[in-house]
Amino acid sequence: MELLQEELERYNRNILLTGIGKAGQLKLKNASVFVAGAGGLGSPILYYLTASGVGNIGICDGDVVDTSNLQRQILHNTQDLNKNKADSAFEKLHLLNPNLNLKIFKEHLTPQNILTHIKNYEIIVEATDILSAKFLINDACVLANKTLVRASALAFSGQAMSVQPKKSACYACLFNAPPKMTMPTGATIGILGAVAGLFGCIQANEVIKIITGVGVPLFDKLLTCDVRSMDFRTITIKRNPNCRVCGDYGITKLDSTLY
Repeated sequence: MELLQEELERYNRNILLTGIGKAGQLKLKNASVFVAGAGGLGSPILYYLTASGVGNIGICDGDVVDTSNLQRQILHNTQDLNKNKADSAFEKLHLLNPNLNLKIFKEHLTPQNILTHIKNYEIIVEATDILSAKFLINDACVLANKTLVRASALAFSGQAMSVQPKKSACYACLFNAPPKMTMPTGATIGILGAVAGLFGCIQANEVIKIITGVGVPLFDKLLTCDVRSMDFRTITIKRNPNCRVCGDYGITKLDSTLY
C-alpha cells in the first residue's frame, strides 16, 4: 500500500522527520488504535492521532457531554451537550481527516465486552477517569497481549506509562487492584484542563513512537509532572514476577467482581 498524493501533502511535516519518512507514515496509515475515553485525556489523543494519519481508530465512550466537561474536553462544544461523547468525537475527527477508518463504541467497557472490543486493535489507549476502568483495561490488555498506553490526570498533576504485556511492568505491578476506599476525582477536588491536555498529548506521542519505532517509549517507566513547578520525573519500575495480573501465575480471565 502506497501513500496517495493527498496523503503526501497532508502528512508532509511527519514525512520530513528523520526516522519517520514515508515508511513511518505508512506504518501510521496501517496501524489500529483503540482509545478508551473521549474526554479530557481522550480529546488531545484522538485529535493528534487523527491528524497524524493513524488509519484505524476505535473511539469508545458511554457518557454524554455535560457542561462541566467543556472546561477541558476540547473535542466537544456547547452544541454537543447531552450528546454521546463517541458520536461527538466522531463528528469532529471526521471533519479533520475524512480518510481514516473511525469506529465508535457508545458504551462503557465491562469485563463482558472489553475483549471483544479491543481484539482488532494493536494498541489500546486508556484515557478514562474511573479507577476501576483503569484496572479493567490494564488486565484485559495483558490477557489479550495488547500494547497499552495509559495515563491519569488530577488537580495539577498527572502520570503516564506504557505497557508491553508480560515484558514490562503493568499497572497492577504498581498498584495491584482497585482500592476499597473512595478516592479523589476531578469531580471532588478539581482538575486543571491543561493538565489533561498535557498528558493526553504525551499519550498520543507514545502511540506514534510505538508505531513508528522512533524514540524510546515509557516501558518500565512512570512519567510524572506537577504543572505548578513543571517538575517532570521519570521513575524506573520493574515487572513484578508475582503480579496478580502479568506475573508468572497471573490471571487467566477477568474477575467481574473486581471492577
